[in-house]
Order: sequence, then C-alpha cells, then structure tokens
Amino acid sequence: MDQIEHKFIKVQGLNLHIAEAGADADARVVVFLHGFPEIWYSWRHQMVGVATAGFRAIAPDCRGYGLSDPPAEPEKTSFQDMVDDLLAILDHLGLAKVFLVAKDFGALTAYMFAIQHQERVSGVITLGVPILPPGPIEFHKYLPEGFYISRWQEPGRAEADFGRFDAKTVVRNIYILFSRSEIPIAPENKEIMDLVSDSTPLPPWFTEEELAAYGALYEKSGFRTALQVPYRTLRENFSTPEVTAVKVPALLIMGDKDYFLKFPGIEDYIRSGKAKDLVPNLEIIHLPEGSHFVQEQSPEEVNQLILTFLNKHV
Repeated sequence: MDQIEHKFIKVQGLNLHIAEAGADADARVVVFLHGFPEIWYSWRHQMVGVATAGFRAIAPDCRGYGLSDPPAEPEKTSFQDMVDDLLAILDHLGLAKVFLVAKDFGALTAYMFAIQHQERVSGVITLGVPILPPGPIEFHKYLPEGFYISRWQEPGRAEADFGRFDAKTVVRNIYILFSRSEIPIAPENKEIMDLVSDSTPLPPWFTEEELAAYGALYEKSGFRTALQVPYRTLRENFSTPEVTAVKVPALLIMGDKDYFLKFPGIEDYIRSGKAKDLVPNLEIIHLPEGSHFVQEQSPEEVNQLILTFLNKHV
C-alpha cells in the first residue's frame, strides 16, 4: 500500500478524493471505478498490480462515498453526475485518454462515459456487470417484494435498517450477502440486515483489517449518497442510453458464482453473446469460482486478465 498516494481535487464544487499509484505516463492511464459497498480501497490489489507493470492507476471515491465530499442534496444525485465527475477529473488531471476498469454500478458509469465521450476511452473492463440493454432497469418486476434493491429504494426503509448498526457492521453484512451466489431477498417480516447473523463468518478472502478500513471510510461518508446512486436513481426512471455500438475494446470478467447472474435474463444475456450486439469488440471471460467481489477474492488472477487486456490495447 506504500505505493498508493492520496490527494483531493476540486470537481464541480466538491472535493473528491483520488488514490493514485504508478508512473506519470498519460498514455498508460487506468481509472478504476468502484461499486457498492465499496470505495477506492476495493481496487487496492489492482492499483498496485498495474502500477508495478508500468501503468498509472487512479481510483476516485465517487461523490458522497469514502473521503469525497457529499453533494449538497444527495437525494438529487444521478448517474449523469458520476459521468460528469469523471470527465472533470480527467480534464483536471490533463488526461486525454484512459482505460476504464469498473465494477458493479461503476460499470453503468463506465459505459455511459464511453457512449458520451468515446474519444476519451482506450478500452473498458467491467467486473460482474456488462453493458445493459437500452431502456429502464426493471428487475424488481420479476422478483419478490423482499428483493434487496426494492427494499433499499423505499425511502426511509434502508436508513432504518442500517441505522440499527454501525457502518462497519453494515458493510460486513453486505459483503457477506453479496459474496453469496443467491440474490438477497428478505421475507416479509425481516429486513435485509437480518439475513446475516452476528456469528456468520466473513468470506475467507476478506480480513477483519480490510473490513475495518471500509468501516472507517463509510463511517465518514454514511450511506445517503450510496442509497441514491445506484439504488434510488434506478427507480427514478433511469434508462440505459440508446447506443448503436460502443466501439472501443472491452472485456467483461464474470464470476460464475456472482449473484448478479441470477437477476432475471442476465445469464442468458451474457452467455448468449447478446451483450456483444452493443459492444462488438467485447471479450467475456468466466471465472468458475468467482463471486461478486472477484477482484478481492482472486486478485492475482484478475490482475493478470486486466494486464493482458491493457498490454494488448495500449
């Protein structure tokens, strides 16, 4: 971790935290975009890996996450804000073109950015989430009422559920739930946090020290912005953009034990190759034992896949 440096930059009126590692080489820049319940720290293994290989790694905390400032009105934050923040970060740092590596909801941001600013993107790697078909995201229509996204979209419900615990415990419970291969769905008389007991162990690849690092960062930021983006933004008429094709090189690293594969239609969409209709230069690699957190579960394997892609398209 000594290779990783930290700074803050002013972006759209907010001080955003940026973690950096590696050579100051503009032609070989990799920007890592986190998901939930993550922050820059979830890319710690990959940042060191690509920096050691001669790339410059940059991992911001999204607005309202980790050490970055929250927006004045978190409930009005949108995915477009995340895209605009990314553009402003690149402009502030003088980066003409970068590779994007994204996970979870970060994949939506990465592909929205690649659609809107294709000239700034050398390639896109996403973990666990492909580009999604244009139109509203409506998984909730096909899943029970206790579907975690539906619960977290309900104003006040997640706040009350999370508010029974400290931030570290909330992150712990979500890491345990999301590392499983089944979609978190609560029965009618329970909340999502109730699906994990105090005695449930952490995933074997996730240490108490790593959990403490996450807990400290979420203690600072809270969950207001995180509940808005991604979850409540999806409810508020969010649609994936219309696009003929994303023409940059792309890679999807998909853990076959990632619970997202159980979302209605997703496994068929990925395995049938339909995702390539929107991203013709997409390569898909399946990791048979991979979970939703594959970059932390199998960092060396994921690093090698990322570096192979980067070196091929640099």
